[in-house]
Amino acid sequence: MDWLNSAAPAIASAFAAFGVVTGAVFSYRQVKRKSDTDERIATAQVRATTEATEGQTYVEAMKTVTAGFSSLLDQQRGMLDQQKVLLDQERTMHALTVDRVTTLEAGHLELTREVRQLQEEQRKDRRWKAAALEYIRDLRGLVARSLGRPAPDPPEEIAADLNDGGR
Repeated sequence: MDWLNSAAPAIASAFAAFGVVTGAVFSYRQVKRKSDTDERIATAQVRATTEATEGQTYVEAMKTVTAGFSSLLDQQRGMLDQQKVLLDQERTMHALTVDRVTTLEAGHLELTREVRQLQEEQRKDRRWKAAALEYIRDLRGLVARSLGRPAPDPPEEIAADLNDGGR
């Protein structure tokens, strides 16, 4: 049993180093997830902005087309057959416009849902990071108390998070 007592500081140091390395791995994964989430949110926002701009351009184009049809109908009101053809065309364009607006609205709702989902993932990642940093701090304190000297400095990748409270 004496060998176990003499090996205790080395074993404690090994477990502490393992804990710090594990914490660093968890911290790296969390930061990577956050950056991936931020990238997906930015992509979704760019896509939403592009689709909204295209939708607005399309609506303006449809207003112009509709105004053109109205003018043409006024000019050709006396000819019943031509008026019927133009009305059929106008109905078709209106149906297409309604279909496209419906599609744009559905796309917008889907993007909104995705953004909300990504925001929730971000909130979960932040909570996870805070818990991981607190766990690492506790392990460092335990190492310092059990060895009777300060814990080893954390790797530079996570040192700033540990020193500033993980914010």
